[in-house]
Amino acid sequence: MPDLDTLERHPWNVDFQWRPLRGPFRRLSSAQAEQFDELGFVVIDDAVDPTTLARITTEIDAFEAEFEKLLRAAHDERAFIAEADAITFTTHLVARSPAIRALATNDVFVDLGTDLIGPDVNMYWDQAVYKKPEKPRRFPWHQDNGYAFIEPQQYLTCWLALTDATEDNGCPWIAPGVHRVGTLAHRYVDPLGLECFADPPVTAVAAPVRAGSALVFSSLTPHTTGPNLTGAVRKAYILQYAPLGAHVLQGDPRAGAPSERVLCEAPDRQFPITRDGARVSA
Repeated sequence: MPDLDTLERHPWNVDFQWRPLRGPFRRLSSAQAEQFDELGFVVIDDAVDPTTLARITTEIDAFEAEFEKLLRAAHDERAFIAEADAITFTTHLVARSPAIRALATNDVFVDLGTDLIGPDVNMYWDQAVYKKPEKPRRFPWHQDNGYAFIEPQQYLTCWLALTDATEDNGCPWIAPGVHRVGTLAHRYVDPLGLECFADPPVTAVAAPVRAGSALVFSSLTPHTTGPNLTGAVRKAYILQYAPLGAHVLQGDPRAGAPSERVLCEAPDRQFPITRDGARVSA
């Protein structure tokens, strides 16, 4: 393993220590738990059955089409890092669709949250990410905690493939092991997004994911996706879970300490998943 101490950390990442996993596990095997601990990711095959997947994809397609229409009407057909015919980020669908909210609370994600976060889990963020073939481009190396600094830094991303994600259409790539140093400094790369490094300090690993399966990784795992070089849209739906009591830190990291700590408690979309390891009724 290369010396990761040379990586530039986020200014607010001053005393992070990776919290190893502790069993018993509900969903993960011992081998999967060890891989997540060491590499920062694991693939859960067949997380969603084909019937549910088809129904959910149809719902998400409609919401994404609305957002694509808004992008086309916007200046430069852009909104932050979303761009018409390139990549869209359709957010907070758990607050807009009972079926999608039910997906976020199904057994596999409840179990994974308990295995990888602890007994008290909240929904944190959700978004559909559609990578289009018309404007093929990469997405920069980043950590999810680089976009909004959350404490505890160690939360969970479940990247559900709505269509097969392959190396040809922009599947995720992982920089294994780097999650253990905590949140890195990120810089904006116009027009693509935030980047923690141009080239990973370790050998990157491709993570193709079949439709209905989920790539599960830490909020601290650096990842990227390549360009979509096919003729079809690559579709994914991302569910993120954080422990009860998580805060978003706000302010200018270059200016010192955070100016504000905002509790993640938006009731329509940051609702309880488990308490004391038991599912909370939707």
